[in-house]
Amino acid sequence: MSQRTALIERNTAETRIRLQLNIDGHGQSVIHTKVPFFDHMLTLFARHSLVNLEVETDGDIEIDFHHTVEDTGIALGQAFARALGNKHGIARYGSAYVPMDETLARAVIDFSGRPFLDYRAPEGVASMGAFSFTLVEEFMRGFSNNAACNLHINILYGRDGHHMAEAAFKSLAKAVDFACRIDPRVQGVPSTKGLL
Repeated sequence: MSQRTALIERNTAETRIRLQLNIDGHGQSVIHTKVPFFDHMLTLFARHSLVNLEVETDGDIEIDFHHTVEDTGIALGQAFARALGNKHGIARYGSAYVPMDETLARAVIDFSGRPFLDYRAPEGVASMGAFSFTLVEEFMRGFSNNAACNLHINILYGRDGHHMAEAAFKSLAKAVDFACRIDPRVQGVPSTKGLL
């Protein structure tokens, strides 16, 4: 099997990102976005998806965290699209429920080649310090649009914003892990169309 890796360098007027991904990793990560809560989310994403991930993001955080979070989601999605290549032999679909204390989140993913996000979470969740809970959705949208995957994230219930964000990222991680696995029974691309 060829290495499923990608290096993405994305530079805009708002962010400069260098992101390196190895899908067949061991959950190791080096994350520097200058947004501590986001660093925590990306670190646990790598750990629970078992990918190796290096992220260096320099964004306009003096304005707010939106561009840093969204653009890093875009770069991570691009990295998965590139690293998966023609998607020969992958499971393609993955799903996971992840609890965290009072919270339960579910992620379902299909690396179908078609971007779509359905995100459902409680309204009016308090920010985690300066990190707005709404940024979780922005990250997921950037990721799904650029990984070209169907992604359904549902925070079924919860009260604490930190727990809800963490459960969402962890459920995404586990769903990605299952979907990216090579299944030796799969011949070629897992699609009746022969192309993903």
